Amino acid sequence: MASTITTPKREFSLAEEYEYNRSSPIRWVLSHLWRYKSYVLFYLVTVILMNALFSAVPTLTGRAFDEVLQPQPDPGRLLLVALAILGIVLVRGVIDLANSLSIETLGQRLERDARDELYVSLLGKSQTFHNRQRVGDVMARATNDIRQLNPMINPGVALTVDSSLNLIVPVIFIAFIKLQLLLAPLVFILLWLLALRHYIGQLNPVVARVRRQFGELNAGLAEAISGIQVVKSTAQEDQERRKFKHNARLYRDAFVEQGQVEARYLPTLLIGIVLAGAFAHGLWLVIEDQMSVGDLVAYLGLVGILRFPAFISIFTFSLIQLGLAGAERILELMREETELDENKAGYQGAMQGHLVFEQVSFYQGNKPVLKNISFEARPGQTVAIVGQTGSGKSTLTNLVNRIYDVSEGRILIDGVDVRTWNLASLRSQISSIEQDIFLFSRTIAENIAFGLSQQVDQAAIEQAAHDAQAHEFITGFKDGYQTVIGERGVTLSGGQRQRLAIARALLTSPAILMLDDSTSAVDSATEDKIQRAINRVLEGRTTLLITHRLSQIRRADKILVLKHGEILDQGSHTELMARCDLYRRIFARYD
Repeated sequence: MASTITTPKREFSLAEEYEYNRSSPIRWVLSHLWRYKSYVLFYLVTVILMNALFSAVPTLTGRAFDEVLQPQPDPGRLLLVALAILGIVLVRGVIDLANSLSIETLGQRLERDARDELYVSLLGKSQTFHNRQRVGDVMARATNDIRQLNPMINPGVALTVDSSLNLIVPVIFIAFIKLQLLLAPLVFILLWLLALRHYIGQLNPVVARVRRQFGELNAGLAEAISGIQVVKSTAQEDQERRKFKHNARLYRDAFVEQGQVEARYLPTLLIGIVLAGAFAHGLWLVIEDQMSVGDLVAYLGLVGILRFPAFISIFTFSLIQLGLAGAERILELMREETELDENKAGYQGAMQGHLVFEQVSFYQGNKPVLKNISFEARPGQTVAIVGQTGSGKSTLTNLVNRIYDVSEGRILIDGVDVRTWNLASLRSQISSIEQDIFLFSRTIAENIAFGLSQQVDQAAIEQAAHDAQAHEFITGFKDGYQTVIGERGVTLSGGQRQRLAIARALLTSPAILMLDDSTSAVDSATEDKIQRAINRVLEGRTTLLITHRLSQIRRADKILVLKHGEILDQGSHTELMARCDLYRRIFARYD
């Protein structure tokens, strides 16, 4: 059941990706299930057979009663009835096993596929999208909300389908006994549907609030744990405890309200009244000789089956509503618009590194961040970017590899607009070493090789580490290159993290390299090593360099001086010292 909705923009997708219908939570779930239509059809067939066999047992029991009440009962007939009931029970047990296997498979695959779909969707979202999200809330949706999909199917949908057939099949069997007997079950079904409609109407908003408050609780917890160093250094533990307690109370209140709605569930009361009415009606017909005692026994057994949907629906519909509320929260993330597209059919040539900005402007909302930026960097040249804080230096570099897209003008690489490039091809040939270096909680070797999708020879990893002046401290660890570093590289010093980032850049061998104040955390003892590593990585590459290191600025082929998002001046160090007051002031401050 592929979606007919136009695929939204995204920065990453799979080569052969199954498309699901995201127009509503129900259609989305159904499109996931219909992907395994053979399991769905098998489940429906088996559940119908199970209910038919289950309803046959009271009917056979009634015949046995009629036979026993005969003046001279026939033992042979009674034996046949007993054997038939035994056979039904055995066959139903086998079918039940196959039925449970099929619905459990559907539930597990729905959870797995939905998790994969959400993860691919998140990978395809732009940086702007991720900047808007609270990590804790995203994690709540990707874990707990996704987890609700499995119990929604089994036992939620499974028991709902089963209980629905428990309403339909017994009524059909009752009609074959006597049409007058349909009065009580039909009245119950009508009242049950009305009560269920009222129940779901009350339950839906409450369940949605439960899921939303869980996301808020999780987001607050994630923020506190991520910023635990700030919390401790400012002695704000008590304030964070109060915030968490407040969120936990709201989550508890929503959960209690859900319980209060479930406590007002009416069908459990209705079934008792209907059973009493059905028994009275049946007795009256027996007294009037309009049906036999055996028919009465069969009738009461069939009406008794209606108790199952009356009792179980309070549980199953809660599971379904929780699952659908979770599905809606998942779809909210996947439906969010992203600004960039991967441009699969775009240009994919080998990059030489000729970079040109032509009248480039960039806005965040209505606020201009960069205005009319124009400059050229020829292959192998180094362009230093200087300016006061907030002048747009980092934003400028983020436009090159399309972390953000230009609002006006264009950026050319080798004469091709970056928006015309295939996004994966563009970014794979551009490396960036940020001021805040991110390392994963993996081995050192895996972190160095992270920028390459294929397997990397250990010798190549070690050579990159040698060139980045990192090999010496890496081999000083007990496990060497197999040392697992903490999340974000917290177990390493600032200089060590930066050298690993340089090694990563060297291994990918980019045509264009961007360094954003990448030596800011380096102490004087390791500055020489870092400088040698940076000089090594700059060789033969077009480089955009944001730095306050005077030695690096002087070595640049061209220097851009930014002020309030505009290029105030550009040229060599000597030229700018001669004619640009702002550059002289900046240089004097650095000096």
